[in-house]
Formats: sequence, C-alpha cells, structure tokens
Amino acid sequence: MTYQDVSKRSHANLDFKDTAVAFERYSDSELRRSLLLFKVIGVPQLAKYGPGLASASLKLGLPIRGLLKESIFGQFCGGESIEECLQKIAKLSEAGVGTILDYATEAVGSEAGFDKVAAEVKSTIHLAAKNKAVPFAVFKPTGIGRAALLEKCDRGLELTSEESSEYKRFENRVASICRLAFKLKVRVLVDAEESWIQKTVDDVTTRMMRKYNQSQAIVYNTIQLYRRDKVEFLKESHKRAQDGGYQLGLKLVRGAYIEKETEYAHDHGTVSPLHSDKPSVDKDYDDASLYCLHHLEGIAVCYGTHNEESVKKICQTMSQLGISSSDSRIHFAQLYGMSDNLSFNLARADYQVCKYLPYGKLEELLPYLSRRAQENSSIQGQSSRELKLIQEELRRRTNG
Repeated sequence: MTYQDVSKRSHANLDFKDTAVAFERYSDSELRRSLLLFKVIGVPQLAKYGPGLASASLKLGLPIRGLLKESIFGQFCGGESIEECLQKIAKLSEAGVGTILDYATEAVGSEAGFDKVAAEVKSTIHLAAKNKAVPFAVFKPTGIGRAALLEKCDRGLELTSEESSEYKRFENRVASICRLAFKLKVRVLVDAEESWIQKTVDDVTTRMMRKYNQSQAIVYNTIQLYRRDKVEFLKESHKRAQDGGYQLGLKLVRGAYIEKETEYAHDHGTVSPLHSDKPSVDKDYDDASLYCLHHLEGIAVCYGTHNEESVKKICQTMSQLGISSSDSRIHFAQLYGMSDNLSFNLARADYQVCKYLPYGKLEELLPYLSRRAQENSSIQGQSSRELKLIQEELRRRTNG
C-alpha cells in the first residue's frame, strides 16, 4: 500500500480510537520511547526550560547531541537534511500518508541566509516533483525575509531606498519559489505569520495565486482562525478569486502565536486580534472548514488540525455533500510525531492526509522543538491524549 494506492473505505469506517492502525509502524521499543518522551514533556517546567538547557549544553560541548537526536528530535523531526528524511517519507507513504517537508530553520537574519533558505525550499519542490509521496512544499515568509521589514510594510510606513531594494529581494524569493512550483506542478503552502506581518504576506501570496492558480491551486495561503476577522477574510478571498478567475488555495489552522500576539497587543496598547476563548476559535475553524466544502468548485483546502471533533465534522460534511474521501482538492495535515490516531486512520479510510516533517540542523531546530514541547504540555491536554493512546496500544499488544 502506497500514498497512491490506499484501500478505499467509506466515511463511516473512520475510527480515531483504533490504536492498531495509529501505531502500526512503531515497534514496541519505539512506542516505549515515545511514552517516556511524552511523560517528560508533559511536565510544564521541563517543557518550558528543557530546550533552552539543551541549547546551552550543546554550546558548552556537552555530549548530549546523540541523546537529543534519538529522543525529542527523532520524535518530531525528519533529520538534518533531505536525505536523512527519505526513510521516514517512505515509511509514511507505506501507510498511505504523504509528507510535507518543512525546512524549519528559524531566525536566519541575513540576505545570504534568506537565499540559502529559498534554495532549500526549491530543493524540496524538486523532490516533490519526483516523489508523489511528497504532495506539498512549504515555506515560512520570515525564513526568506526580515520580519522587521515586513512589519514596516504592514504598517504602511515609507521604506528607504535600501529597504525598498531589500523588500524587492524578498518578493523575488517568493516569486521564484512559486514560479518553480508552478513549472513542476507542485503545490506550495505559504505559512502564516504574526498579525503585524500578515497583511503583507497575504498581499504577496494573493498576487502569486492570481498568477499561478489559473487552472488549479498551486499556491496556498494560510488562515489562522484564532483571529476574529478571519472567517470574513476567507469569504473576501474567495470573492477575489472568483472575480479574478483563479483557484483559491488555503491551509486552515487555529493559530500558533497566542503568547506573542497577547504580548504585542499589551506592549503597543492595542486590542488583541485574537478570540478571547477557545469555543469561539473552534466555531470559526469549523465555519471556515465547512465554507470551503460548500464552495469546493473554486477552493482547494488543506486542513491543518489536531482537533478530532473538527476532523469528524469535516468528514461528515464531505459524506453529506457526496464528496469523495479521496478528492484531490481536500487534504488533512498533522505534525510529525503527534496525533497519529488521526493521520493514519484518515489515510486508511482513503482521505488525503500528510505529516508536516520538519528538518534542519539540530541546533537550529531547537526553537521549533521548544514550541512542540510546550504545545504538548499545555494545549488541551495534548500530551495526556498522546500518552493515553500509546498506553492503550501497548496494553493491546501485551494482551494479544
């Protein structure tokens, strides 16, 4: 069974509690390693300070690199290079799960660094063009352009001549990535940023969609539904696409910058753009999700979610509307190392599903790993859910 050749099952056959399917690719020892890891990062203080201590230890030359690669890095990342990721890509594909290779190096800061990231993203596009188990490429705008510059653009401030040249280089990097994706027929996701940068990102991404999404969705913008204004933004984006005669590509997520957004609003004396409670976020996510399904003739969508209830609603609505589970315009995505009960049971039922597989030098991915640890520690008991599922599977194996 491969990503292209998955046994077909109906919407009704979904069972997200089927741990045998969720953890089929793990050996007993690998499951026990994951169990220990989730127990450790389930402790808030360890999740908060552990990655920082790991970074300091690496800088001091302490011999912990191998331990990190076999533990938290191995749980959530693919490797330090594309080549190191190939085995995991193949293993995911055997279970019908695609891979989104994410070069997750952060805080590059220099023009040479931005050029290097753009080149690496293009390498993932070339791989995706040759390997059908990699259905998307992805890039983060602040990986190829300076955040402070994008913020200045967002605020409508006048740029110096040097800044104008710098912004043009950023736009050229975006355009060259999207142009290559279009040429090789590879879908590319543009990740979301903080609210004080997002309008500039939306504008340049919309220009790329207008240019390259004429016949099919190649370029996908990302909408964070923890913002109060984003359901309306989705509808406006759809109307723009209809008027412009292009396909709207979207990735829907709840949002990733809660603490930063709250702190920014406090420091600048502004009102936070985020919803004040989780039920409101969940409602907007579900409303946006179903809107896409009801307008599928002009929208291709990737649902980035670890929320089981949202996934169920999407699948039920697909069934009600007569939309095939394998419709190529609809994908689900979860992070590697998390929510395997969703990913692998969706794939077994013939849904198009992918894992975000970050890669890069271990030292450079510590900020990413820090967020994963803190998310698992704090978000709606994610670590507890992961632990419970792993424990259930180990009991099932023990009891035969």
